[in-house]
Amino acid sequence: MNLLRADALRVLGLGALLLLAGLAQAAGQAVSPAVVQIRDRWAQINYQLPKSERQAAFEALAGQAAQARQAQPRDAATLIWEGIVLSSWAGEKGGMGALSLVKQARADFEAALKLDPDALDGSAYTSLGALYYQVPGWPLGFGNDDTARQMLRKGLEINPDGIDANYFYGDFLRDQKDWAGAAAALQKALAAPARPGRALADSGRRQEAEAKLKQVNVHLAGR
Repeated sequence: MNLLRADALRVLGLGALLLLAGLAQAAGQAVSPAVVQIRDRWAQINYQLPKSERQAAFEALAGQAAQARQAQPRDAATLIWEGIVLSSWAGEKGGMGALSLVKQARADFEAALKLDPDALDGSAYTSLGALYYQVPGWPLGFGNDDTARQMLRKGLEINPDGIDANYFYGDFLRDQKDWAGAAAALQKALAAPARPGRALADSGRRQEAEAKLKQVNVHLAGR
């Protein structure tokens, strides 16, 4: 049995998950070359590789992210990106092994928040929120919709116009069947400004937002 919602966790980043993509980089916030390499490789895997190749690719990238974290254990951006990669790997893997990966990702995001909650435009909050609504609840996992809402809203407070913060909040509201709220958030994600150096990630995220918005609009039209 697949214990994780693999389709949702794969897109985290923040990565999500799941998942997850990756998540936003503040315009004036420098990140290390190691983080840039991980970030860009994540986008290539998530949006360009066929599904059959993604699990192995994310596993290899997780090793690279672990090395970066070991070299910079108190760098919030490095911790966030390791968490995003682990979440994305979990989304492809599924099962109990995936659950252990998202627990590691949660620990990375929580450690990043202790170091710098504003790092990467609050991406640790958005990533945690995505995990909490996509991971099963007790007794299988730690999922919790109330915590997810709290974390996602904190991410939006820091980055109200960001593509990922709005995308994941919109997807959460879609999951909650708040169709009007989901439509508003997804539309805002589609209107988000482009991120320098993130053309591939932005394009992939917009495609995901458009697909989710179409689903939401079907429900709104059926009222």
